[in-house]
Amino acid sequence: MTRTQMFREAHQAPARCAEQLRLNADLVRQAGRQLRELAPPFAATLARGSSDQAAAFAKFLLETHAQVPTLSHAPSVGSLYHATSAQFLDVPLIAISQSGRSPDLLAAAQDARNKGAVVIAVVNDADSPLARLAQIVIPVHAGPETSVAATKSFVCTLVALTHLVAEWSQDGALLAALENVGEVLEAAARADWTSAVDLLKGASDMLVLGRGPTLPIAGEAALKLKETSSLHAEAFSSAEVAHGPMTLVGPGDPVLVLAPLDVARAGLRERLDDFAARGARVIAAGLPEDVEPAGLVLPSRTDVHPVLGAIAQIQSFYGLANELSLARGRNPDNPPHLNKVTRTL
Repeated sequence: MTRTQMFREAHQAPARCAEQLRLNADLVRQAGRQLRELAPPFAATLARGSSDQAAAFAKFLLETHAQVPTLSHAPSVGSLYHATSAQFLDVPLIAISQSGRSPDLLAAAQDARNKGAVVIAVVNDADSPLARLAQIVIPVHAGPETSVAATKSFVCTLVALTHLVAEWSQDGALLAALENVGEVLEAAARADWTSAVDLLKGASDMLVLGRGPTLPIAGEAALKLKETSSLHAEAFSSAEVAHGPMTLVGPGDPVLVLAPLDVARAGLRERLDDFAARGARVIAAGLPEDVEPAGLVLPSRTDVHPVLGAIAQIQSFYGLANELSLARGRNPDNPPHLNKVTRTL
C-alpha cells in the first residue's frame, strides 16, 4: 500500500488505543462511578462530521449496554437558537471533537452547561477550549493528526467511548474485550481490503450498509469515500434500505456491507440475496459463516466482541479508502475544499 500520511496515521491507531486505555484507566473508572451515581434519565451527544458518527456509536453503546436513552443535540440549537432545554439539568452531554475548537460546538456546549448539563469532552487536545469548558474530560490520546481526513483520532474516539460506557455500565464482557483492543486492531490494520479498489475506482455513487454497532461505521466509511475519493456514498441501515433506498440499486452498482457480529445481522442473508438478484456488486465484511454472498468478501475477524468487531472494520476500511483515493487520482491527505478544523457557527 502507498504510504501517505493518512495511511501512516491510520496505522498508528492500534498502539495509540492500547496506550489510551492505560493512561485513562483511573479517570474513566472515576467518570463511570460519577455517572452511575448521577443516574440521569437520558444522555445527549454533541458533534459534527466524523465525530458525529462517533456520537452515533456512543448512542448505540449507551442504549444497548447502559440502558440510557440518548439523543443527538444539534449544535445549532445551542449555538444559534440558544434553545437548549432546561431539562438538561444534570444530564450528561458528551461533546466529541478532535480539535475541541469548533465555534458551534463550543457555543452549544456552553449553552448546555449554562442550563445545568454535565459536559463530558471526548477530545484529542486535552488543552483545547472544549476541554477547559467541560466538567469531565476524556482525552483520546491519538497524538498529532495532520492528514485532513480523520483516521486514528476516530478509532481512538470509538475506543474511548467504549471504555466510558463499559465503566459506566459495569459491563464485564465489554471491559474484558477492551483488554484485547491492541491485538484486534493490529490484525485489522493488516487486513488487506484493497481487492475492492477495482470494483470501486470507476463508481460514481454507492451504498454503504451497516446495522447496530456497524451503522455508525458505515456512516464514517461513506463520509470518507466522499472526502477522499469524491465518491457519492450514502450510509443506510441494512434494514432501513429496504424501505425505499433499495430502488436506487441496479445492475453493476457497488454496495459495501459492514455486517454486525451480533443480533443486528438478522435478515442480512435475505438482503444480500435481494442485492444479488438486482445484479449489484456486493462487497462485504464481517459476514457470519452461514452467509455466502454473490460478491467479494473482505477479510475480517468474526471471533471478537461485536463492539470491537465494528471498530476493527473501520480500521481495515481506512487502508481501502487510502488506496481508492490514489487510484482515482486524488490526494487523501489533502481533499479539496476541506480544512482540518472546520469553523462554523
